[in-house]
Amino acid sequence: MPQRSQQHYPPLSPCPVAIAARPSPREGAQVRDMREPVERLARILKAQGYRAIIEENTAIDIKNKSIDRLDSKGIGEQCGLVIAIGGDGTLISVARQLAMYDVPIVGVNQGRLGFLTDLSLANVEDSIPRILRGEYREQKRSLLSASVEAGVHHLAMNDVVVNRGGATTLVDLEISLNDRFAYGFRADGVIVSTATGSTAYALSAGGSIIAPSVNAFTIVPIAPHALTNRPIVVADDSEIRITVARAREAIASIDGHHYIPLKEGDAVTLKRADERVRLWHPLDYDYYHTLREKLGWTETPEGLAVSKK
Repeated sequence: MPQRSQQHYPPLSPCPVAIAARPSPREGAQVRDMREPVERLARILKAQGYRAIIEENTAIDIKNKSIDRLDSKGIGEQCGLVIAIGGDGTLISVARQLAMYDVPIVGVNQGRLGFLTDLSLANVEDSIPRILRGEYREQKRSLLSASVEAGVHHLAMNDVVVNRGGATTLVDLEISLNDRFAYGFRADGVIVSTATGSTAYALSAGGSIIAPSVNAFTIVPIAPHALTNRPIVVADDSEIRITVARAREAIASIDGHHYIPLKEGDAVTLKRADERVRLWHPLDYDYYHTLREKLGWTETPEGLAVSKK
């Protein structure tokens, strides 16, 4: 097999490096202790000649008062790198807050799937110093900018969803592309997803997987009334407008994190954000290997692993 070409950057100059973590509830009320991995990373950074900073909310969660802390604005303005510990949700939360500052992010997986957080906590003593030395691959991910009212924009790394909220009845939605009516349908809702989010909710709803290098968004109806309503992929320079034509209740969800109530006649306008997220991956990162591993593509219907080529 031919060797993968190596991509080296100059070492990261001595600077503050931030650590952000989000505890993940498991087994009822039990919360995973994030203090040990955060403090271990801080020691690694110090040994490499970098000043460790803990994100303000993380410092409160782990009750650490011995390491300097900064809020998102301070991290964006002062830090040269952010290390996010947790699952993809943690990285996405951090990325939304820091996208405007163009700070690169490294993800350390302590979640379940880990499409974005591809470093293992078990080997950070080796992997983090390598990245600091410039041994990484940089990938830039597009974001969605969503607005319901003029002048108020929300960033989404995965998706924006318009659905029926808590109502039991379907919603009637209209989709316009670049100010031209495209189609209308009745459904539980619709997902507009980035390439990053194409392996999240959109995939569960039957949408296509979009490679991160493809400049596209996908529009995926959720349980449409007419089975002929299918997902559609559009260029990411398109302006997408979702109008609530008829609904007892409707809600717009931004990355499943921020919720905006909608009423009949309201429209959500979506376009590619000016900001992009910079992810630093290890040199052996392979997007398609991640898909094979996380989605179980190496398994046959009989449950036997096929040979890897």
